Amino acid sequence: MFISFEGIDFCGKSTQVELLRDYLLEQKKIVHLIREPGGTEISEKIREILLDKKNNAMVMETELFLFSASRAQLVREVIRPYLQKGYYVISDRFHDSSTAYQGFGRGLSVDAIIKIHNLAIGETLPDITFFIDIPNEVAIERKLKKSHSDLDRIEVSDNTFYERVREGYLYLSKQEKRFRVIDGRQSIENINKQIIDEIKSLESNK
Repeated sequence: MFISFEGIDFCGKSTQVELLRDYLLEQKKIVHLIREPGGTEISEKIREILLDKKNNAMVMETELFLFSASRAQLVREVIRPYLQKGYYVISDRFHDSSTAYQGFGRGLSVDAIIKIHNLAIGETLPDITFFIDIPNEVAIERKLKKSHSDLDRIEVSDNTFYERVREGYLYLSKQEKRFRVIDGRQSIENINKQIIDEIKSLESNK
């Protein structure tokens, strides 16, 4: 099974990725965890370029192509081979992030982004996508608890950018049947329970 987690920065998805991995391992499943951008030697090098605040002159088209290049490498080098071996592959972000961040957030053509997705990932789509949704003001509160030096090039973006990104995710959640919207303001335990219930439901229907 291919599972992806999405949401604006500071929504808590990375915590839920690890909790789901722990649950699946307890169920004697074989699991491989990946993050975007990254996950391969080449993709990790691209990640360094994308998130380095020194690269603030990067134009949005370059940003999109770099994310997609990292993703194309990850799909062919990791995701497809592991799925073929019967693994549960859990991805901390996947292609929906580019639609939300570079499409809605940066204002690039969503139609063009979809065409790039078709080339970068082909038919390798998640079986289920968990969108951990939080209002922008909650994200701001969590962001303020971090040191500015700990924030990456995208995390330092302004609040209106994140509003547009969230709108993109909400749009996708209405378009894609694989999306499950989860209120990220709940306790970590409640969110984890909802995710596990959804995975059990999907497994029983396969």
